[in-house]
Amino acid sequence: MPQKYGLWINGQWKDTAETLEVLNKYHQEMFAEVAKATKEEVDEAVASAEYAFHHHSLSPYERYEILNKVSELLKERKEEFAQVITAEAGKPIKQARGEINRAVETLKLSAEEAKRIHGEGVPVEASPGAENRMAFTIRVPVGVVAAISPFNFPVNLVCHKIGPALAAGNAVVLKPASTTPVSSLKLAELFHEAGLPAGLLNVVTGSGSTVGQYLMEDERIQLYTFTGSAEVGLKLKQQTGLNKLILELGNNSPVVVDEEADLKQAAQATAVQSFAFAGQVCISVQRLYVHENIFHEFTEHFIEAAKALHVGDPYDDRTDVGPMISEKEAMRAESWIEEAKEKGAKVLYGGKRQGSLFEPTVLTDVQKDMQVVCQEIFAPVVTIIPYHDLDECIQEINESDYGLQGGIFTKNIDKAFYAARKIDVGGIMINDGSQFRVDLMPYGGIKNSGWGKEGPKYSIEEMTHEKLIVLNL
Repeated sequence: MPQKYGLWINGQWKDTAETLEVLNKYHQEMFAEVAKATKEEVDEAVASAEYAFHHHSLSPYERYEILNKVSELLKERKEEFAQVITAEAGKPIKQARGEINRAVETLKLSAEEAKRIHGEGVPVEASPGAENRMAFTIRVPVGVVAAISPFNFPVNLVCHKIGPALAAGNAVVLKPASTTPVSSLKLAELFHEAGLPAGLLNVVTGSGSTVGQYLMEDERIQLYTFTGSAEVGLKLKQQTGLNKLILELGNNSPVVVDEEADLKQAAQATAVQSFAFAGQVCISVQRLYVHENIFHEFTEHFIEAAKALHVGDPYDDRTDVGPMISEKEAMRAESWIEEAKEKGAKVLYGGKRQGSLFEPTVLTDVQKDMQVVCQEIFAPVVTIIPYHDLDECIQEINESDYGLQGGIFTKNIDKAFYAARKIDVGGIMINDGSQFRVDLMPYGGIKNSGWGKEGPKYSIEEMTHEKLIVLNL
């Protein structure tokens, strides 16, 4: 039977008149029924967070203990949470288990960073007339943080928001994606079990057009951390005044394969990183630029690697590529491919859809103005583009509106560092695909790919104010 969940406000479950149906993305049957927040409940959640921030503050060590405890509890319940991810997101079970492993690490990192927040000395005494003064800075929490998370990593990306926010001493109102809210609500239970005071974490569910809008309009919120589309990120930036923002937005990751690369290694790595979780990862490989001298050989290796991937039931331990988040999104990707084909693109492999299941798809003979190239497809689709000159290739890569992560495969160290300096992205991977990420590293893009950095240490810097203290001795 589908489980029922309320909102999580001030340390208690709260039912509402309206509810959301959460579908099992593979079976397309109702998995859970979740309360749908109105403006009244959102106001209540923000008020609870504001009160808790002022009246239930925790010492850095207390924050460490709670976050560390949640990390341990999540590790103990790894399989339970992985099964929830597979149900509500359609993520293959082995990838869901990997996500929980990462979330355990993200919470552990956040816990450790709670004890390391510090300022720095400021040598004001070096200025004439200030010889008798001494100064230093401290970092203080911003207050109430609104965290708006996506469907594709419904546990780990939530932990990347609430872990650092709580580690920094803030209170949080979380709005998870309406397609994958159950894991966030269950995570709130773990924080409660670990001893987090009521009100420091609240979870409200509903659509971005309603609940997200209510949060954007609330002047009590001091910082917004959002992962999603560039369009919504721009709306947040425009409508939240002078509030602080951390925006992790779209991308169409480029990876260069140089003629001096290890072709089998490059093909294997990029095939996996193009199609994992049906390509629904912000840093999935989408644009492969392959030197013309090795284009055909690399393409053969890539298609061979793609054919080895298992597509189908996400509950099967063998599955590499499960369903997309909805049939509607799969149909959108299909329409983009059809548009590209009409303009001359060729499908070298895949291209077939069955409901929300979409085969790993390889396109070539594409043009840079096709949606499959210049937009973020967020589907198991990759384009392979030949290039002649590295400078011209980089110039074409940099024409993109996005700039999150990219990569280059080469044995030539000069080319590797040249590309690293010249490709306009927030992170460049050498001899790896664009999808490489570990949770302690600074993660964020430029241009339409975002604003600010994630990674617990770096998020905490974003989620605190630096305050100057001057002593007149």
